[in-house]
Amino acid sequence: SGEPGKVSEVARTVTVEMHDNYYVPEKVTVKPGETVRFVVKNKGNLVHEFNIGTPSMHEAHQKEMMMMVEHGVIQGGKLNRDMMTMDMGNGKTMKHDDPNSVLLEPGQSKEVVWKFSDKGNIEFACNVPGHYQAGMYGDVNFE
Repeated sequence: SGEPGKVSEVARTVTVEMHDNYYVPEKVTVKPGETVRFVVKNKGNLVHEFNIGTPSMHEAHQKEMMMMVEHGVIQGGKLNRDMMTMDMGNGKTMKHDDPNSVLLEPGQSKEVVWKFSDKGNIEFACNVPGHYQAGMYGDVNFE
């Protein structure tokens, strides 16, 4: 699907706004091998995620995000940052620091720099429980 991109290789910047259960824009077109800087802004009232991956990656990640809600890490419009660093056993935490995703509180903004590799079934999605099911995902189309 791709890999973390180098800032020096960024071809262009795409601003993505997250609203309550949808994105603007709803699709992004990229070229194979292109490095894109996404400036992600949470304009909603809830915690939202911008995560680049395949549908099966999103499905697996939704289980992790469900745990985050069950443990009180994600509370509607707030993130409990202290809990994100707690040891969940096996040295695992709920830091949510993968390079392909950002998890933002309302009003927050962060960047994701991603290099798209070969053509594939890639989408960007919010895996906060219920949000993907409500339609919070978008397609990455390859030119």
